[in-house]
Amino acid sequence: MATLDDVLQIQKDSDILMAPTTATSSVSTVQHTTQTSSTVPVAIQNNTGSSNAYAYVTGLDVNNSNAVFLLESDAATVYYPTNPPSGTTVQPLQANCAIPLGAPGSTKTLTVPQTAGGRIWIVTDSTLTFALNPGDSGPALVEPSATNTTDANYNLVWSFCEFTFNSYQLFVNISYVDFVSIPIALQLENTSGTITTVEGMPADGLDTVCSKLRSQDASDGAGWSKLIVQSSSGANLRVLNPTKAISMDSTLFQDYWQPYVDQVWAKYASADLTVDTQGSWGSLTGRVTSADDELTFSGVGGFAQPSSADIFSCNSGAFGSYADNTDEMGNITARLAAAFNRSTLLINTDQPDGEVISTYYTNAVTNHYSRVCHEVSLDGRGYAFAYDDVGPSDGVDQSGSVFDPSPQLLTVTVGGPSASSKVRLRDMARGGSQLVGGRRAAPPRQHVRRAVTAWTSAEDEKRALAAAVDGSDSGGETMLTSDVDLEKGRVEMPPAALAARSVGSLVPEAWQQRAEAWMARVEASPLYARAKPALDVLVRCVVMFLSLSVRALVSRASMALFLVLLYWVVLPLAKRDQESHQMGIMVDPVSIAS
Repeated sequence: MATLDDVLQIQKDSDILMAPTTATSSVSTVQHTTQTSSTVPVAIQNNTGSSNAYAYVTGLDVNNSNAVFLLESDAATVYYPTNPPSGTTVQPLQANCAIPLGAPGSTKTLTVPQTAGGRIWIVTDSTLTFALNPGDSGPALVEPSATNTTDANYNLVWSFCEFTFNSYQLFVNISYVDFVSIPIALQLENTSGTITTVEGMPADGLDTVCSKLRSQDASDGAGWSKLIVQSSSGANLRVLNPTKAISMDSTLFQDYWQPYVDQVWAKYASADLTVDTQGSWGSLTGRVTSADDELTFSGVGGFAQPSSADIFSCNSGAFGSYADNTDEMGNITARLAAAFNRSTLLINTDQPDGEVISTYYTNAVTNHYSRVCHEVSLDGRGYAFAYDDVGPSDGVDQSGSVFDPSPQLLTVTVGGPSASSKVRLRDMARGGSQLVGGRRAAPPRQHVRRAVTAWTSAEDEKRALAAAVDGSDSGGETMLTSDVDLEKGRVEMPPAALAARSVGSLVPEAWQQRAEAWMARVEASPLYARAKPALDVLVRCVVMFLSLSVRALVSRASMALFLVLLYWVVLPLAKRDQESHQMGIMVDPVSIAS
């Protein structure tokens, strides 16, 4: 029996996405007072330099029993693959799901339904291969693998970003947790016009990461250059995270963390380590006990010394499953794993509240992959290990996420940012789904964590969302949106919240879907491609006219009137004067002769 939590973990570990088989959960239902639309427009801007770039969208449809789906090549039709017969494996898709992104600099708009475990995949100079295996609750989607050398996609240049879109918000993050390849940037505009962004890496980000890791390897000889995967021509394809690299070469980093772990154990044998769970458990105190040589939190549980693989993965060995106090131990794990990866346990005994970003990765023994990813990212943000969203309650987000309860347009820029990366709704309005909201006062940016009393922890949020999808209720706890990875999909709406829906959402969903599908077919036609430049000029002229103020209109009308008067009054007078002058010249010789 697999819960939604289980299948999302399988996706991360095995590159296989399947629908959950059970709806059992013991966590409280989430209640919210917002309601999103059933779909969200996603604009993908192609800055890759390739005219042969494609996008794919995969996920679990939270409004269709979490069924596996892909978008078809028209960027709007939802394709639900059928379950292959038992005993057959790696069956091809029965629909074309490669969405062409067009020429460099162009933008393609997708219509995406509410989704759990969503990914937007990007590939250049080729298409990706997805396959189907039979499953207990529907087909299992075999996704591209960055570590399986026999995978058809292994030698291609591709990447993805992750998203969750449920009934109360859209949450998106760029992810370096698995690997780094094509730069991806995010921009989310809500219905009030407020924009939040994640800048991602520059166009040469991959090569810069490779260069820095080679330099680090030359310095400490730990094997950082072995994270780099190259093509047969020697070009950089991707940089694997340490966990993925270890899965391909078990000799990597075997004892890398041991000197640091020994120092941590020695320190906390005589000092207290305080861990703020940032949730219902409050702050807990741990010490290394001599009896079992574990970092023990009284009344909760203890942690053995983690190995290098445990620290990099954050979910194995010492940081794996727990027989008792599972949720509480998992919460402590997140904060310990983050502190280990950032190497701050020797300089900060108050985790994570005492953390300072400038002290991250300053120890010689640290997660240099994560350090380099943050260094190369233009705004220093992006998921580089599993708990990169952990931080002080009032700290700055490091995970590279955007989220909003009222999403209007998500723009995904691939291949690095450019001066034209920002896509505004007025430049690309599509029928039924992209009305521009009124410019009312913008809510505060939510990249900074709120106080514990107002915001839930990452683990609380994830467990509560799982319960919302599974349909259980053990207390009716009310949760607020926060800046953590929301991977659990649908949350039921209380009836009173329907009043908060926008007028646009009152249009029958079937009409919206037909209109969006029709628009997608029109945009895919050759006639539209030929007529688009002229239409763009016309739309921009209309937009420029509509954006003029009354003063500007009066000014331009006055200028036009002046030009008319100049033409009809001044020019005839000048012409008459010129004719008189010419007549005078013709008469003068006669006068002289007489």
